[in-house]
Amino acid sequence: MAVSRHLERFHELPIHEFTPDDRPRPAAGAVAWRLSLEYGSEQDFVQLWQSFLEEVDPAGVRAVVVGAWWQDGYTSVRPAVEAITAEARRLPALEALFLGEVTFDECEISWLEMDDVTPLLTAFPGLRSLAVRGGMDLALEPVRHDRLTSLRFESGGLPATVVRAVAGSELPALERLSLWLGVDEYGGDASLDDLAPFLDGSRLPKLRHLGLANSELQDEIAAAVAHAPVVARLESLDLSMGMLSDEGATALLEGQPLTHLRSLDLHHHYLSDAMMERLSAALPGVEVDLDEAEGAMDDEDDRYVSVAE
Repeated sequence: MAVSRHLERFHELPIHEFTPDDRPRPAAGAVAWRLSLEYGSEQDFVQLWQSFLEEVDPAGVRAVVVGAWWQDGYTSVRPAVEAITAEARRLPALEALFLGEVTFDECEISWLEMDDVTPLLTAFPGLRSLAVRGGMDLALEPVRHDRLTSLRFESGGLPATVVRAVAGSELPALERLSLWLGVDEYGGDASLDDLAPFLDGSRLPKLRHLGLANSELQDEIAAAVAHAPVVARLESLDLSMGMLSDEGATALLEGQPLTHLRSLDLHHHYLSDAMMERLSAALPGVEVDLDEAEGAMDDEDDRYVSVAE
């Protein structure tokens, strides 16, 4: 599972944990710096962040990964966002930021207390990659950002307001968009209509990868994708982690050709053996990920998405 272990690399850089007593340290731009508090830490995240800026040359930092930001009980990420954006002028080279790179052992994804992440985009016009994990109280306003090439929201329930804000944003350089839509129980209330702007090809002119994953509406999404104009210019498509059944896979195969794709990610699914064979035979030149086969289930109540709580 994607949230079961920490990343080892981010933005094509090895991740290095920052600690105030860490010596020797790599060059500021040679790694992605991970800042995270241990449970019961004597300092808060704002103090850790200030130590980081004092001890590592902030002008050379290219990537930052924010892990656990709370000292004991779970708290809002807002102070961390405010601390980071307040020092944006000192980080002119920052290209990539991951907010909430937390495993489920540290905090379940749907328990992470998020906030408005719009300031991260407005404060860093040079940012190329933004990843955010967590959906509770997550907010985003439509923005224009000319440099962002990758945007990723990982959630057990992604609010429709965030999906609509992404759709309403001007992101002319965006090449990769990944949305873990999640389930209604944890706030994942986006509808097919909310996804339409990503599918009709009128937005995101440079998009080459689209992920609409981890959804209880995976069959309906697959049927919409099957006839979506945007697919013709994609190199990779991710419909994984959700409740995809033979119904959705049939819609994909009976829709527009997918043979131009380099990869089609369907892992964690409810496909029959016959459908998996049919997919593999129909897409011989495509890397199709059919791992984590949960078996065909007629009763939708028996199905579940990969990441919810």
